[in-house]
Parts: sequence; structure tokens; C-alpha cells
Amino acid sequence: MTAGAPMRVAGIDCGTNSIRLLVADVVREPDGRPRLTDVHREMRVVRLGEGVDATGRLSSHALDRTWRALADYAAVITASGVVRTRMVATSATRDAGNRADFVEMVRSTLGQDPEVITGDEEAELTFAGAVGDLDPASGPFLVVDIGGGSTELVIGERVGASNRLAGGVSLDIGCVRITERILRGDPPSSTERDQARRWARQILADGLDRLPVHRVRRLIPVSGTATTVAAAALRLPTYDPARIHLAELPIDRVHTVADTLLGATRAHRAALGYMHPGRVDVIGGGALILSVMIELVAARTPIHQVTVSEHDILDGIVLSLA
Repeated sequence: MTAGAPMRVAGIDCGTNSIRLLVADVVREPDGRPRLTDVHREMRVVRLGEGVDATGRLSSHALDRTWRALADYAAVITASGVVRTRMVATSATRDAGNRADFVEMVRSTLGQDPEVITGDEEAELTFAGAVGDLDPASGPFLVVDIGGGSTELVIGERVGASNRLAGGVSLDIGCVRITERILRGDPPSSTERDQARRWARQILADGLDRLPVHRVRRLIPVSGTATTVAAAALRLPTYDPARIHLAELPIDRVHTVADTLLGATRAHRAALGYMHPGRVDVIGGGALILSVMIELVAARTPIHQVTVSEHDILDGIVLSLA
């Protein structure tokens, strides 16, 4: 791809909870950095990973929900004149014993196979998507992506057109997994919340111990859990990506919002104007994971706030096509 010549590409991120599409025009700047211009961005909650933690298999209902969304995405891709498409599948399909059924469904619907990527690959793509709009001088960055079945942590910095990673881990904890395993009450009981915090602290602390956290100067939470918590922290009446993207949130405010969402009933959460219906059941668990992560990072660094990014692995997938 030559500098200044746009190319229309599409990325699909299929996670445990949602499947998302980004169609974008990519232009490479004279300094080599790719720049995205959104053409179409969409997210649907399909709960592909529903029950995988317990059964080890993707259910027929979850596969059917995912197929319906993917068929619509394929139509958008065709109508948009996309020249290259990349579909990435993450935690749920890595864990499923019948992932061959998922691959065959994607092949017959999209005309190509999905890439069932490793946790390390997921971390690299997430970092690339998350830091594109940040001042390189404000790094090194710790990007935290709380998914449905896993959480990715990656530390690195931007140097010119390149990302230099200092380390990354993928941890088997996410908003769907912690909800199905522990947070079953409406709202979760104090015993459930305490158990969930202990489990999150154990898993996350182990992950952080494997990374050079002391180098981090900026903490960047991404994806649906983080952006929903940001909407609550900013007291938005409805979900507003423009106000959420790169919002700076004091860590005490994040802890307060997490406690509120975790202690709320399902009906209360569903009535919030910024809440996506597909996140109602699992946002409490996701917010707990985010709160525990921030607590552990703040104990190891002088960080007092977080920068929430609307850009994440989906943008990284598209950038990888440039």
C-alpha cells in the first residue's frame, strides 16, 4: 500500500460476548503510519461463548445467533466494495471443543476462514488499535481489554510508525466467565462479590507479575466494559462514543461506578440510557474486573487516572490489513 492511496478494508472481531464489524478506508501517511476513516462500524451481542466455561462447547443457539449477524455483515462488506477482509475469533472459540463447527459456519457465510488467534496475537492487535490516537510521549502504555471470556494485558510504546511491546498476557477471566461462574444473584450477594473479587485479584495479580508494570505511565482500558463504565462515570444520558473516547477518569470514580453497577439489579441496569441490552447481565462482572485491575496497577505505579479508548482490537485488525 503506497502513501496517500486509500484502500477499503473490513475487520470482524468475534469474541465471547459480541461480534463487531469495521469497514474503513486506510491511508498510509508519509511517515509510514496508517490512518483509518470509518465507513461502517457495528456491534451485536450474540453471546457466542454462552455456557462454554461449563460445557466446553459452543451451543447451537449461540452459533445460530452468530451466523445471523455474520450474514448481515457479509452483505455490508459486499455492498461497500471492500477489497480485503480479516475475521478474528478469540476466547470462546479457543476454548470450544467443537470449534470446527464455527469455522465451517464462517467459511460458508463469509467465504473465508476465521483466524482463531492466540492470546498473544490478541494482545498485539488490541495494543495497535488502542494507542493510535495517543501522544507517544505519554507512554509506555498498559492496555487492558476485558472481554467476555478473557482479559488481555499488554505493555508497550509507540516509536514512529511502529509499536514496541514490552510484554503481554492473556488471562482466562472475563465478564461472561465471572458472571456465569460466580455472580449469579440479582444483584449478586456479598458472598458472591467477595468471592469474585478474590478470584479476579488472584488471576490479575499473577498476570501483572509477569509484566514490567513499573514502567507504565498511562493505563488504557478498552472495549465494551470500559466504555460502559466510562459512560456511567461521565453521567451520560445516552451512549456517546465521541465523549467517551480518550476520556480521563479518576480511579476513585471508576471504583465507585463499579460498585454501583455490581450492586444494582438487572432491571436497574437495563433502565440506564447508556447501557447496551446485551451488556445488562454481565456489566457488573466486567466492572469488578476493571476495578480490581486498576487497584492492582495503582499499587505498583503513580497512576491516578485512566484513559478510556473506544479503539481496540477491531481497529487493530483493520490496521493489520494496511
